[in-house]
Amino acid sequence: MTSENHTTVKVDTSMVMSPTGSATQGSPVSPSTSKPMPELPDELVQAGWSKCWSKRENRPYWFNRFTNQSLWEMPVLGQHDVISDPLGLNAAPAEGTGDAGVGNGQRKRRLSEETAQGGPNSFKRSKLYRSCGRIYWDLDVQTNAVIRERPPANHLPPHPEMELQRAHLTTKLRQHYHELCYQREGIEPPRESFNRWLLERKVLDKGPDPLLPSECDPIISPSMFREVMNDIPIRLSRIKYKEEARKLLFKYAEAAKKMIDSRNATPDSRKVVKWNAEDTMNWLRRDHSASKEDYMERLEHLRKQCGPHVAAVAKDSVEGICTKIYHISAEYVRRIHQAHKTLLKDCNVSDPEAADVQDRLVYCYPIRLALPSPAQPRVELHFENDIACLRYKGEMVKVNRSYFTKLELLYRYSSIDDPRFEKFLSRVWCLIKRYLVMFGAGVNEGTGLQGALPVPVFEALNKQFGVTFECFASPLNSYFKQFCSAFPDTDGFFGSRGPFLNFSPASGSFEANPPFSEELMDAMVTHFEKLLEKSSEPLSFIIFVPEWRDPLTPALHRMETSAFRRHQMSVPAFEHEYRSGSQHICKKEEMYYKAVHGTVVIFLQNAAGFAKWEPTPERIQELLAAYQVYRRALGSPGPSSAPTTLSPASAGGSGDKDSIAAKTAPERSASLDTSPARQDNSSSSNTVEKTTPPSETASV
Repeated sequence: MTSENHTTVKVDTSMVMSPTGSATQGSPVSPSTSKPMPELPDELVQAGWSKCWSKRENRPYWFNRFTNQSLWEMPVLGQHDVISDPLGLNAAPAEGTGDAGVGNGQRKRRLSEETAQGGPNSFKRSKLYRSCGRIYWDLDVQTNAVIRERPPANHLPPHPEMELQRAHLTTKLRQHYHELCYQREGIEPPRESFNRWLLERKVLDKGPDPLLPSECDPIISPSMFREVMNDIPIRLSRIKYKEEARKLLFKYAEAAKKMIDSRNATPDSRKVVKWNAEDTMNWLRRDHSASKEDYMERLEHLRKQCGPHVAAVAKDSVEGICTKIYHISAEYVRRIHQAHKTLLKDCNVSDPEAADVQDRLVYCYPIRLALPSPAQPRVELHFENDIACLRYKGEMVKVNRSYFTKLELLYRYSSIDDPRFEKFLSRVWCLIKRYLVMFGAGVNEGTGLQGALPVPVFEALNKQFGVTFECFASPLNSYFKQFCSAFPDTDGFFGSRGPFLNFSPASGSFEANPPFSEELMDAMVTHFEKLLEKSSEPLSFIIFVPEWRDPLTPALHRMETSAFRRHQMSVPAFEHEYRSGSQHICKKEEMYYKAVHGTVVIFLQNAAGFAKWEPTPERIQELLAAYQVYRRALGSPGPSSAPTTLSPASAGGSGDKDSIAAKTAPERSASLDTSPARQDNSSSSNTVEKTTPPSETASV
């Protein structure tokens, strides 16, 4: 895979398609790239030179893939080669001073805008392409996703001052949640439960804020309620040793008895819980020769006997926690929205006239905002080795240099209101700050929300099934330059097509790896089926979801029984990996981690999509080979060295669900299945597997 976009010119896909299918130029318009490109001499080609076309400058330039050098004029044979002659001893003297030229009078490639005086927050762009080590994206891939032209979105434009206020209030909301859980139930908040609450709420939310919910029905979140209830009276963790099982059983009995004594329980409930708890404690005092399995069996029996009574006395209190957090969030949204409107008014930003939108089919393009952006404050940039550091009012965000370069490229492709990059740094700061706030401040917290598939898998999806679009991604973790993401206001400047549940393609081939929120995945399946029923053009969705079968999730059940399911395959647990959600800042050795659960890959296609991108055995084998090649290249240790094999479902297009579930039974039986929210993959303790389940950023 090439590291960046230095190629001979490709026709940009932002071309308007008429409903009949013919292509005509329209919004969004790209410069014409049909100019003739003469061949270069063989000597220059062997030296690494190629001729490219600058869409911004509308003229050709020459780029050397070995040295990352770019020139406006054709390079001269024999000029200074930084590889064979690094000190330039044999180079001809430069004609000119400073950095205005290179050897033999060659002019370095410069953007015309850089010669103009920029604003206080202007950003002097680095060279468009540079060597950044291994690259985890391919921005050359053009889209085949077609949509109906749509008006600009009515979101308020991002501003660092407002993002700082949103970050402060969101942190306070997390603290309120932590205090309520501890004061009312005596427990720590379930790990990642606040993040999953944000995801579940935004599926329903109709409020104005892109992050915090304010207009949801019902007010009580099913996700937060069941996760808190699951940790009452104590959190159950994955057990490895006999002594740990004994301690856990004793703590559960003690906590259940204490809770039923301190709450307003019925006499029958109090009697049942106290009798079972005391019986368990007496058994623990008598029997010191029990095995780990004996303790776990006894714990499961105790949970069945006491669980319903404990849940009954805790129900009102937990509902109070959910209601309180929601109302605080709604109040914070009101404050942020009012302050944002005041800021725009002070900057003389008024509502624009309604845009004229034609009813026509176009290749998908980044979401646009109706309101113009106000003047941006100064954001400072400096580099610490390979880390780009951006600071605003003492608040610093960091991103790897290679990912900073990626954001430059995405911004160049997608932003239409800032040709001189005067607002680039402030928009990058807002983007990174938004995702940091969404993830939370805990160690590795939230990284599972932005995990991504390995690069070879994306390459196989594109080559074998024509995939050019990600349904759940972000500017930081996307592989293609066209994707849907959670935040249209900050991400649209970097290529986002907006939230996927608001995105309605007429045709195209898509990859979907949603965040592991049951409510979001269920809404995703509903949206898929509506799109497939509505369109007669080729439409294909390849979905990657966790193989949760005990109990079976509604989303997985609906996809397996869908009329549009064309194929299904399973990749076993610990035999495949994901890219980390913190890939934009983590170390190279932390980039990948093994999945602790199986992954189900399901193909949902309409008739035309099946005819065009049929999941044939040969194509499926290539996709599985991409996982195998990746594992061999990575060389990371794992509990099993056996190659990835097709499950019965993938071998025949359908299969016995029990036989599929049996593949993950050993892994799931190592812990108690304590929640429909799948806490076995997210609960944190000394005995819990450190790896968290990956998924891509929410796009809701």
